[in-house]
Amino acid sequence: MAPDLFSKKISFIGGGNMAAAIISGLLAKGFEKSSIMVSEPWDVNRKKMADLGVKTTTDNAEAATVADLIILSIKPQVAKTVCQELASKAFSSQGSSLPLLVSIAAGITAASLKEWCTTKEGASPPIVRVMPNTPALLGEGASGVYAGSDVTSEQKEQVNQLLQSVSHAIEWVDKESLLDVVTGLSGSGPAYFFAMVEHLVTSATKLGLSEEQATRLATQTCLGAGKMMVEGSDPPAQLRNNVTSPNGTTQAGLESFEASGFAAIVDKAVKAATDRGEELGRVLGFQ
Repeated sequence: MAPDLFSKKISFIGGGNMAAAIISGLLAKGFEKSSIMVSEPWDVNRKKMADLGVKTTTDNAEAATVADLIILSIKPQVAKTVCQELASKAFSSQGSSLPLLVSIAAGITAASLKEWCTTKEGASPPIVRVMPNTPALLGEGASGVYAGSDVTSEQKEQVNQLLQSVSHAIEWVDKESLLDVVTGLSGSGPAYFFAMVEHLVTSATKLGLSEEQATRLATQTCLGAGKMMVEGSDPPAQLRNNVTSPNGTTQAGLESFEASGFAAIVDKAVKAATDRGEELGRVLGFQ
């Protein structure tokens, strides 16, 4: 991790699972515990944060006032209230030099965040939106990232360094609308794989394997296939061809998928999740 992030103070507004994952990743890389503060109203979550050795508070403004980077890790439904509180109680006292705001609140657009965070003097923080996914809880995440036009290259690099604590794939998009596609792909994607493994287990159990045997075989197959894609150089299509012998068992299974419209099923699922992400942004924004 580059020294510039080490010199910053980071505050988390919200101390849930994703905040805990990022903090744990930062600490594992040597980030100073004393440079992290978490604002969290729930006693249980706040104790978990305190157990990590970082500073805690119930006062969002207190956390925001001391920070160079603010990680907004709250539920989208409370984003407007929290941002307006930060604007009136923290940002208004900091002049025009405001901290970078990194939002992992799903669906809330940069425009909405900007509007809600603008002080009565007209100042607003630079904003980066991040769409992480749940494997980040194990340090195996994939994140899509979008930056507002006022975010500097140095701040983008700091975000990269921040996300490297939990993500192996960090993809910056130049259009904010593409974050909805990221949501439909990697944000919701883990559930697609869980559903696939769930059905593989059910199918194999119907054919005679015990549920325990089928679960072990299916989950390890999913892990092994994923590692082949991540650690190898061949694209997924080539890997599929490599294990598909002509007229063999794999070809028979793949042809059954194709006959059932597998490609169309995947297209519809990713599109449905993408559309829902865009819809949630409209519903939750500027309310």
